[in-house]
Amino acid sequence: MAKALVVYASRSGETQKIAELIAEGMRFAGIEVKVADVGAIKKETDLEGFDALIFGAATYHGEMLQAMKTMLFLAEKASLQGKVGGAFGAFGWSGEAPERIFQTMKNIFLMDMVSGPLMLKSANLGGGLQMAHDYGKQISKKLGVG
Repeated sequence: MAKALVVYASRSGETQKIAELIAEGMRFAGIEVKVADVGAIKKETDLEGFDALIFGAATYHGEMLQAMKTMLFLAEKASLQGKVGGAFGAFGWSGEAPERIFQTMKNIFLMDMVSGPLMLKSANLGGGLQMAHDYGKQISKKLGVG
């Protein structure tokens, strides 16, 4: 069974909700998924053993949350090249964090990314629930599942 890790950094809880919905979309396809707050990732070995990694952070004042920045530096030491990846995040105004995470995963970690980052103001607005589930299904398809 394919395994995925969804790591999130959330300020108000919206990015956490999105993480859980992405995970749910992957579980529908038969993927074993672990969802973790970014604070639970203490060393690069915490990222091992997964076929797909999905990272997400809220954008706050035009920046990604510091905890996710720190985790990305740690992830650079992990062997993520060629693994399936995705990025996501909640935002109020600008939404830079998901795109920066996506580009880091694609261009620095050399991961096999889905089509683009998932950017939602809220999981509860404008079809957000379905979009998050669909993002999880995209990741599953990239893994050859579902």
